[in-house]
Amino acid sequence: MNCQNCDAPVLPADEHCEKCGAKLLHPRVVLGAPKVEEFTLTAEEPSGEIDEPAVADDWKFPPRSEFEVSAVAPSKPREVITEPQWGGFFRRLFACCIDIAVIVLLCAVMGVMAYIGYKVGLSAHDRSLTLHNAGPLMSFLTLAWMGLTTAYFVVFHGMDGKTIGKWLLGLRVVGPDRQSIGYGQALLRWVGTVGLGAASFGLAFLWILWQREKRGWHDFLARTWVIRE
Repeated sequence: MNCQNCDAPVLPADEHCEKCGAKLLHPRVVLGAPKVEEFTLTAEEPSGEIDEPAVADDWKFPPRSEFEVSAVAPSKPREVITEPQWGGFFRRLFACCIDIAVIVLLCAVMGVMAYIGYKVGLSAHDRSLTLHNAGPLMSFLTLAWMGLTTAYFVVFHGMDGKTIGKWLLGLRVVGPDRQSIGYGQALLRWVGTVGLGAASFGLAFLWILWQREKRGWHDFLARTWVIRE
């Protein structure tokens, strides 16, 4: 750097020239120093800050808590409600035959015991059993057989919806919500079985053949269904 007055060499840090004493004028640009380029940001140039990329609206994830809950606790599978298999006419007929056989066996045992007891009672009065004095025994046995048959179907149907015949053939009597019927509903069903069956000469039972849900008239009366398990 030189003095602007006498052109004598001076240092950049000097305030006055040592030769002529003139005050030095320092230029803005120092020779030999690297030139600093000034620049300004324009609208077309990106800013120096690094912005996070914008996330599209379609890629919105649930909060972390909801994501973790959904990953840990999977949703329960939907329950598929299927139509039950109805008990057909012939399957119910075979079950009824088994029940009749069981009832006949029980009635036979009860008849033998009643016969022995009645005969012993007559012997105590020095009398023998004849056709003339067998009337009370036959009346008692008739009422007992009717009561035993009624109790058999009402108790078994009211307890679990299954008699012995239905249990062997995989059948069950249920209500509207597939639950077991009570004893009152079982009694109404039995009354409808006997009454409607006798009044229609068996048509109440044959109705099961072409009815979609395989229901007889006594089933409509008591609001019951017979299903297969």
